[in-house]
Order: sequence, then C-alpha cells, then structure tokens
Amino acid sequence: MEAQYPAHWEADVVLADGGTAHVRPIRPADADRLRSFYSRLSDESIYFRFFGPRPRLSDRDVERFTNVDYVDRVALIATIGTEMVAVIRYDKTGPGEAEVAFLVEDAHQGRGVASVLLEHLAATAREQGIETFVADVLPANMRMMGVLRQAGYTAQSRFADGVVRMTLDLTPTETSAEVTTSREHRAESRSIARLLTPGSVAVIGASREPGGVGQTVLRNLLAADFTGPVYPVHREVRAVAGVRAYPSVTAIDGDVDLAVVAVPAESVLDVVEECAQKGVHGLVVVSSGFGETGAEGRERQDELARTARSYGLRVVGPNCLGIANTDRSVRLNATLAATVPGRGKVGFFSQSGALGTALLQRVAQRGMGISSFVSAGNRADVSGNDLLQYWEEDDATEVILLYLESLGNPRKFTRLARRISRRKPVVVVKSGGTPSGHSAEELGLPDSAISSLFAQAGLIRVDDLIQLFDVGQLLAYQPLPAGPKVALVTNSDALGLLAADACLAAGLEPRPPVNLGPAAGAAEFGAALEGELASAGVDAAVVIYMPPLPGDAEAVAAELLRVSQGSGKPVLTTFEGHLGMHPALQVTEPGTSRERPAPARGSIPSYAAPEEAVRALAQAARYAAWRAQPATPPPALDDLDPARARTLVHDLLSAPEPAPASGPAAEPDPGSVSAPGAASVPGPAVDIAGTRRGVRSAAFAEPGPPVEIDAAELLSCYGLTVWPAEMVRSPEEAVAAAERLGWPVVLKVADPGASRRAGTVRLGLTGPEMVRHAYAEFADQLGEKVLAVQRMAPQPAVPTVVGVVEDPAFGPVVSFGLGEVTARLLQDQGYRLAPLTAEDAAALVRSVRAAPLLFGQYGYPPVAVDALEELLVRVGRLANDLPEVARLDLDQVLVGESSVMILGARATLRTPAGPRLDGGPRRLS
Repeated sequence: MEAQYPAHWEADVVLADGGTAHVRPIRPADADRLRSFYSRLSDESIYFRFFGPRPRLSDRDVERFTNVDYVDRVALIATIGTEMVAVIRYDKTGPGEAEVAFLVEDAHQGRGVASVLLEHLAATAREQGIETFVADVLPANMRMMGVLRQAGYTAQSRFADGVVRMTLDLTPTETSAEVTTSREHRAESRSIARLLTPGSVAVIGASREPGGVGQTVLRNLLAADFTGPVYPVHREVRAVAGVRAYPSVTAIDGDVDLAVVAVPAESVLDVVEECAQKGVHGLVVVSSGFGETGAEGRERQDELARTARSYGLRVVGPNCLGIANTDRSVRLNATLAATVPGRGKVGFFSQSGALGTALLQRVAQRGMGISSFVSAGNRADVSGNDLLQYWEEDDATEVILLYLESLGNPRKFTRLARRISRRKPVVVVKSGGTPSGHSAEELGLPDSAISSLFAQAGLIRVDDLIQLFDVGQLLAYQPLPAGPKVALVTNSDALGLLAADACLAAGLEPRPPVNLGPAAGAAEFGAALEGELASAGVDAAVVIYMPPLPGDAEAVAAELLRVSQGSGKPVLTTFEGHLGMHPALQVTEPGTSRERPAPARGSIPSYAAPEEAVRALAQAARYAAWRAQPATPPPALDDLDPARARTLVHDLLSAPEPAPASGPAAEPDPGSVSAPGAASVPGPAVDIAGTRRGVRSAAFAEPGPPVEIDAAELLSCYGLTVWPAEMVRSPEEAVAAAERLGWPVVLKVADPGASRRAGTVRLGLTGPEMVRHAYAEFADQLGEKVLAVQRMAPQPAVPTVVGVVEDPAFGPVVSFGLGEVTARLLQDQGYRLAPLTAEDAAALVRSVRAAPLLFGQYGYPPVAVDALEELLVRVGRLANDLPEVARLDLDQVLVGESSVMILGARATLRTPAGPRLDGGPRRLS
C-alpha cells in the first residue's frame, strides 16, 4: 500500500522572478518524470549532486528515489506544467538528524526554486521530529552552500576530506522568519509587477462585433495608447479594430507578456495551455461562467487556477473588469471601462467586477487619479494580498484603497497590512459577510471583531464607497494630522456649528468656529486660516466656503492653497459644495499635451458637506495616532513554560480516559475534565470518555473530537493562577470546602454559563449557616445541581471576561469585555489577534465602551489595569503557542485595586488538521 502524506505538504508557490510552481512530495508514479528531469541536467549539476559522473539513473535508483515513507525519508519536487524541475530530499541518519540534498534543473536555476523547497522540507522535517539537517557539499558548489547559508537558520560548516559538511539547526529563528517573509514579499510583488507592466498584450477573443467584451478591451487598450504592441487573437478574421489579428497566441510573431482572455468559459483552459506554450507571464480572464454560476462553475474556476499556476502563470479574475496602470511608460487600460482616472497616487483594488466601472467613474469624477487598478472578480488566484505586496514596493503608490467582499487568507492579510500601514495608509471597505464564505456563527466572530482586527493592523475601515473615496483623497494629497485639535473657518455660522458638532461626534476636538460672515473674500479667508494654522493648539483645519452670493472663488482657492503650503497640517474644505479635487484647489503636476494635469500633494480636497470632511479627518487622525505608536514585538516573559504546556495538551488529547480531578473535594462532576494537579472548576455535562478514539499516527490528520478541560494547570504554564474552587453535592460538603478554602466564600452554580444569568451566585458567606441556607435556596430553585464553593475574592473589583477562539480564518483571537450583564447583552467586546504586544493589550482594554469603569469613573474605584493588560499578553502568548486550544474562557476575571483574579477557566482542546499555514513556508492561498 502506498504511503500517505498530509495534504498541506502540497502547495503552489511564487518563485523569485514572479513565476509560479507546484511543490509536492514525490510519488512512485513520478518514475518517468524523474528520468526525464535527470536527462535534462548538465554534467556539472550531476557531478555536484553525486560527486562524480552519473550519466543515467538505474531502475534501482529510480525506485529508491521515488519510493519514500514520508517519515524518515521524504522527498519534495517542484513541477511546472507536467515537468519536474527540482527535487529536494532528506534521509534520517540518527535521532533528530537527517541528511539533505537537492537538485535543480539548469534552466530553472537562479529562480529561487531551491530556497522555497528548503523552506517546505524544513517544515516537513520538524513535523517528523527532525531538528538538524546535514549536507555534504563540494567546495565548488557555491550555489548550494549559498542556499543553505541564506536560509536564516543557525548554520555551521567544516572542511574535511575534500568536502564541506554543513549543519543546519532547523529551529525557527527571527532571522529565518524574516528571510521567509522577505522572499515571499519580493516574489509576490514581482509576480504582480509582471502583470501591471507588460511589454506586450494579447486580447484573446477579440471579435469584430461592436460592444463585444474582447473588442471593448482591445479598443480601450488602443485608446489609452498602450506603449507596447497589442495583438488581437481571433481564429477566423484577419483584423480587429484595424489591427492585424492572429489565429492563436502561438501564432504571434513576438513575445507576449500579458493575455486578456474573453472567450467562453468552457474554452478558457485550452487558452491557458496555449499561453503557457507561448511563454505568457499572466492572464486577465474577463470571461464569466465560473464560480458565480454555482458548483460546476466553481470546479471550472478551481481548475483554471490550478492549471495556470502549474504552468507558472498568475491569473486575475475570472469574471473581472480587468487591470490598469497609468504610468506614462506603460499606459495600460486592459479593462472593460472606457473611463480610467488619470495619473495619481492611489492604488485601487476592487473584488467586484460589476462595481468596477462605476467605481472608476467615481474616482475620475472626483479628479483623484490612480497609480494602478485591479479588479479581481472571482479572485481565483490574484488577491488583495498580492496587490498589497506590490503596492508596498511601488513608489508611485502612496495610498491603497480596497473594496473587498471576502478575505481569502485573513491572517496573511492582517500581517501584511500591519507592516504596510506603517508606511502607506490602507483604506478598506468590506461588504457584509465573513471571510471565505463562513457564517458569523461558524467563525464565532461578529463583524465588529473584524473591525477590531483591522484596527489592530492599522487598517482604516470605512462603511461605504463614498467614505472610501472621502478618506482616500485626503490621505493622497494632505499630510496626516498630528492630533485631534481642529480649527474651523467658515462664512456660515450654521455650517460652522454643524462642523463643530460633527467633530465632537467623531472624537475630534474642535476650536470655536471662526465665522467670517457671508461677504468674506480671499483676504479674510487667508488671514483667518493662516492664524489658525500658526497656533500650536491646531492639528488640522476645515474651511467652509459657501457664499450666499457668487464671489471670487478662484481668488479664495488660490489664497487657501498659498496659506496651507508648508504648514505641515492638513486642510480640508467644503468649497461651494464641490465633491472631489476642485480644479481651483489643485497643485498640479506637469503632464503631456494629451493628458489632463494630475493633482499633486498639497492639493486641497473638497467635500459636499462639512460633516463628510470631518468624518474623513477623524479617520485620518485615528490612523495617524496608530502610526505614531512604535511597532514593538510582544514583550519577553521569563516565567513561561510552553514546552510543559504542549506536553500537557498532547497528553490530554491522547489520554483514553479523562484525567481525574485533584484535591479533597467529593466525586468530580462528570462534565469536568481536570488537568492533573489542578483545582477542579465545574463545567457542562458532556460525555468525554466516550469520544476519544485514539491518537493519530501521522503528524496531522483530520481533527479529532473536542475535549473540554479545566484550564488551571494550562494557565499555570503561562504564569497565571486560577482562584481555587471546589465542587460540592451537599450542604455539608459545601461547609467543609469553605473551611478548607477560608472564609468568606462564594457559593455558585457549577456551570460556565452561570455568570451570564442572574441569581446563580451567593456572595460573602461568612459562616456554616449562611452556606447551608444558600445551598437550600439553590436546591429549591434548581433542584439537584452541582455547586461550587470558592473563596471570596478581595473587593472592590470590576468583573471582566477574557476569551480565546482559534478562528478558522484569522487564527488565534483574544477577546475582552466587562462581565456585567448589561455589557454582555450589548456584546460590548473587543478583539485582537494573538500574540499581543503591550500596545495591543492596552488598546484592547480601551476598545470596549464600558472601559471607563476600569479607570475610576461612574463611582467605581480605579483598578489594576496594568495587571489586566499583562494577563491579556500572557493569554495571547498561550493562544499563539497552542493551536490545539480551540477555545479558552476566563469567566470571570476580577480586576482589583492591585491585582487580577481568575475565578474560572475552561478550555476546549481539539487536534488541529494541520499547522497554521501562514506561519509556515511560503505558499499561495
């Protein structure tokens, strides 16, 4: 029987030059593929691999190389199309050690194939307990030594007997993570650059019919004056739109970098094959009939992505509007939209093809301009993540606007956004729904959680397309505000008051409006604005020019531009109700005679109403405050024991029976599974013993059933202590438990959800009679119930709730909220991705609306917020270290004047189906 391997060992990858390949384990069926690969190798490559000549592989060699056990012997191959172009393998030589070797076809050397294969093999080896790679390399084989040394792992080398022995410690390091991230960034950026800066374009399916999809794209390419050759492809006609046509892509005389595909969906795969044969770099598939049509179309779409990637092509679409690049050296309009904005500083990504035309028209109407535009349509391959990688490198792009309907790889998206937002603002409008088609109930995260996670990454999330452009035009042409203080200069008292109210509602701090009166002209506006901007108490200014009678608007605009230049503070206007970049308020860049002038930095955006200007300014102010905070790593914590935690989790998931509860309490609640040595905290009645079916032998397989545990010992591995509690089943047991724990005590229903209901807790019981009386009350109300006795925590304290969920899209997410019933009903919770920095923890605490109760407001005493923040950091570290923790609930966490007390902690463990892929080797999502 052929050995099996985990599905996540296969991946599509982007190579260093922007092309793609497929990585997977070798299989016995690859015998002929291996022979063909070997026949294309040079004598030098064979010599470096085998230390001598080896003209051919024997049948025994082929069988040995293609038959591996995927544990002690593993080989990964890279394929492009149907051909194998590289192989890397390890053979275990001792405990935790394996010998590694790789071989890359000469034609593909220098493309980064070996580096990406090494990343994947190292991850595979770690899953199998391999800690060290050893490689014997000939001194002249500088390429292989370079690959091993530049991987970022701790490497050692020594020379003996004419061979260099290199040893790699496979423990991930900060350097190895940086190397992987940097290579991913460069590769994905280059893959998009090849799409947006083609030297030539073929339009496949360009018919003679007016209004046809292919002919529309062709005419738009020609109208934009694309700087390279354009090749219509039509199997029957000789010319389209006056341009010579070709019967197929392969019949074109010159090179083709980009192909726009506008043929029926059932013919697209044949076109992909032709494009691969021609050496095309990328495809824009505007054809419909794919995932948007149902299950059959989705299968066709998946096959399109697989086939294109296997041949090294990136795909935009299908069912998309197209792509555009306004760079004067390119002038690419490979879209269905006749109107493309002029040159600007905004990179614009739209997932919707249907909305794309309207969106471009709105941008053009505002006079904003774009650097480049991509409509991803069904997003079979190229996604917003790829565009973020490209725009981070693109000097022409200063602001990134995203219209998203879903998030293909949310964890990667937030990782990229957090890095890029430090340099360039990213504004996103996300339509309703949740990532990857999951429902909110399946994910366990409400839409507000996505907003919280976006805010953590520095993303500016807006509610609609109008706000997307409102914020975008401000960020593209004005500096960021240094703070929330806003000056208001107006010629209308009513509009000034509206603006001031809007500032207060948005969290800004308005100064009293300067009302110049309806007759004010350029001199009055200039002097007032200059005075306000000169004040140290002003961070930004909103100017309202709405004269009741026609005035000299050109003179006023010129004065506003003059005064604002060099102030370093953003100025926004409501200028005669104009929406967008008013021509009179523009600082323009020179263009060619056939181009309209493009707005430059320093241009002042105008808004239809003061409230819209204020909303945009508030978004910019919040972003500026986020960016002003230093980017710090999660704090170092010396008293953690993640190794013990991993062992504990493994043992709990592997145990055939639930671990017994400890302590002197009576028989444990059958619904509670406690870690050895931990105080028992009661939980819901579930049959744990009957759900375990053994431990999987493979490193990862299908996830097992959930296991609920008392999380006290798990938390102790991260320096957190749960307030002790004992479960009782009679009044006398309750009194005995109280004597052991110490008076006063609390008696409560032994149910993790009890704190969400009123009347399930009795506080401050100071003696046996009070305990018996409370027990009797519960018995009368609830019947036979397991109760818990817990020592009374010090008062005063504010009850809070801390949680963790291993979200299938975002990974580990930490939540926080107050434990008051009202806060729970209002779902007043904040969320952050794990691990948490100190700044993340502080922001999480302050993100809930009830946070003032922690800071001494509304009659509550101030509490130990710093201790609460440290607890959140520790919980975030636990969540990040242990993907097996599907859920963790600390309910409640009392925050006292000097410390925090965890009153209850339950966790749900589940064996993951595989590693968190975003933290592993590079792969296309």
